[in-house]
Amino acid sequence: MDSVVKKFGLLSMKWTSRALPLTNKSFVVIVLILVFMSFLLMAYLCPEGICPQSLRSIPDHHFDGRSLDTAFKDNLGKPLSQSSHPLYHYKLSFDDMINVNEFVFDIKGNDVIVFLHIQKTGGTTFGRHLVRDLDLEKPCLCKKGRKKCKCIRPDSEAKLWLFSRYSTGWKCGLHADFTELMGCVDNALDESERQRTKRRYFYITLLREPISRFLSEYRHVQRGATWKTSRHMCGGRVPTKDELPSCYAGTDWRDVTIEEFISCEHNLAINRQTRMLADLTLVDCYNKSFMSAKERDVILLASAKENLRRMAFFGLCEHQKISQYLFEMSFHLNFLQPFVQLNETHSTLTYSHLKPDLVNKIKRLNHLDIELYEFAKQLLYDRFKKMKNSDQNFGFNYNNLGVSHQINRNDVSDKNSAKIDDILSDYHYY
Repeated sequence: MDSVVKKFGLLSMKWTSRALPLTNKSFVVIVLILVFMSFLLMAYLCPEGICPQSLRSIPDHHFDGRSLDTAFKDNLGKPLSQSSHPLYHYKLSFDDMINVNEFVFDIKGNDVIVFLHIQKTGGTTFGRHLVRDLDLEKPCLCKKGRKKCKCIRPDSEAKLWLFSRYSTGWKCGLHADFTELMGCVDNALDESERQRTKRRYFYITLLREPISRFLSEYRHVQRGATWKTSRHMCGGRVPTKDELPSCYAGTDWRDVTIEEFISCEHNLAINRQTRMLADLTLVDCYNKSFMSAKERDVILLASAKENLRRMAFFGLCEHQKISQYLFEMSFHLNFLQPFVQLNETHSTLTYSHLKPDLVNKIKRLNHLDIELYEFAKQLLYDRFKKMKNSDQNFGFNYNNLGVSHQINRNDVSDKNSAKIDDILSDYHYY
């Protein structure tokens, strides 16, 4: 960690020394800048519980005299690069949403859900649920034969409440990652709506067990998929060919073997979930010469965990029911049908035919995603437990997902509340 801080510090000194003559006054300014950047970086990367004196230890109810509700309304949806900044005392997250009195997703106002769609995590199915299966006053308009639907706010003909593949299309690039979305969404919506608007953004995503996801991507690439039109914008530019070489020479990587697939060190399938959730500007984007591989991994993983923790919602492919429950109860938006849990996929069959040493090699390659997924499982459990404890009608709500069009679940008393230990044990949390 010290070496990372030193690297950022030396870079700052280099930039600062070009701008000012090295006088006593400018030297003091340089020192102050270095100290500030060191504290900022440590506050961002330092895990909670290890650095108790960091800015994260400031209680969330300290708002300079303002209430949590006021801070929430003022700052929810600011670009995550601002609202999740370590110097902000009020950090907006899932906890903020459920703690605010009578919180609702203001679909008639300026609230926008932004779906970060990571390849092979179940995002295609979930994305279709968002545009086709939500019980809304004004449902998305989906025409037969077209992939995109128009998700317009009630009482509006142009303003959008959903930013996703099946609503706006890939406006920020094919499978845009966290870094790309942060630098693009606001301007893209302004352009679509032809006016500048101050909006509240709710970022959401899905994750999947890393080895299954990796093998699923392998099978997809083996059939001819490339995603080669992805931009990978970062720091205002696309990566050079030297920074991000191609793993294949032809038009695609069709019929690639699993051994060839894992041998390409530039393969973006490796630790894809961590990379797509992290702020890549922290590691100078795709320039791997900026720092050591170990330092880069530490920063990427810490950033991905932090950004996941601050998302309004995330789900896990392996836990469809819990994911649906958390989405519905967080946003107070109900789906018209329950999500389907698939216990066997093409990746499952591929997994069963792999030799143990090859499986172990794949696990070593995807060690960042494996650690991120373990973090995500625990975070999902914590959120589920917290939501369950605040839901007076938990048993009925949880057991009647996808039937909101038939009955108002909140009007029914919870006489048969399910035991949380039984539910969690079914999902292998214990």
